[in-house]
Amino acid sequence: MNSISTDICIIGAGPVGLFAVFEAGLLKLRCHVVDALPQVGGQLSEIYPKKPIYDIPGYPEVLAGDLIQNLMRQIEPFHPTFTLGERVEGYEKLEDGSFRVTTIDGTEILCKAIAIAGGLGSFEPRKPAIDGLTDFESGKGVYYMVRDPETFRNQRLVIAGGGDSALDWTIFLADVAKEVTLVHRGTTFRGAADSAEKVKVLHEAGKVKLVLSSNVTHVHGNGQLEAVTITANSGETETVHVDSFIPLFGLTPKLGPIGEWGLELEDDAVKVNTVDYSTSEPGIYAIGDINTYPGKLKLILCGFHEAALMCQGAFKYINPDKKYVLKYTTVNGVPTL
Repeated sequence: MNSISTDICIIGAGPVGLFAVFEAGLLKLRCHVVDALPQVGGQLSEIYPKKPIYDIPGYPEVLAGDLIQNLMRQIEPFHPTFTLGERVEGYEKLEDGSFRVTTIDGTEILCKAIAIAGGLGSFEPRKPAIDGLTDFESGKGVYYMVRDPETFRNQRLVIAGGGDSALDWTIFLADVAKEVTLVHRGTTFRGAADSAEKVKVLHEAGKVKLVLSSNVTHVHGNGQLEAVTITANSGETETVHVDSFIPLFGLTPKLGPIGEWGLELEDDAVKVNTVDYSTSEPGIYAIGDINTYPGKLKLILCGFHEAALMCQGAFKYINPDKKYVLKYTTVNGVPTL
């Protein structure tokens, strides 16, 4: 059995989990990061490494994959260790208040605190109820995520959805694809107002076709997608010739084994105290999309804030008799472990 000893075991190697390594390092706390995926980055690496992100402070625009690379560079001075490609199965709280975390492959992590940063947990795309849709998966014209925008170079695309992913990819692919049509069942968007305004400007400039109060209802093709039918709420239909159809309706989250840990849950998310993002079990914290509290926003930048406060709470839990005085990095720089 592979056994590892550390201060904080961080479950989840997405952007929030990685930034938690940095914040813990400032407090001289060592971290070991575990993730079921074979690489760091979480959804940003697995689902959309080439997706532009617009709301990271100091970056007017940054690709998801580049953000992960920068976070890895940022945490280098603290020498974190990783167990990748192994899912965490359970934990045991020891008599001294520390923990033993185990993975499905038998790896054992002895730690003084646990930080759950598992994003949405395990997830799968929400698929629209369209007959024959799955016949065009696996490279035949239907995609539920954009891994590489170059796949759609000079193509005729129809994107469906009204959230941030649909808006962001419509904006980005307008300069990649030959034609982009965005279909949304409503008249207002759930995504960022600024992104919705950019799509409207692209539509007015003739770079994007915007079809509101409508749904994609049928897909057509002989082994390869050739067209989709768009049906308006009024009942009118239009068949559009396409090379690819990208329905972006979000992900269905599943907590997995963490849901059986006995932590207090609400709507399949872990309830936390926003003082330090502690859970109902002392010494276990939850940050990022996996947690819930009044006013919760599922944004990476909010997860960064949560990581900073969580590390302060973990420091106090690990060192109950030790007082910590905040030292600004602008004055002291970044220490090393």
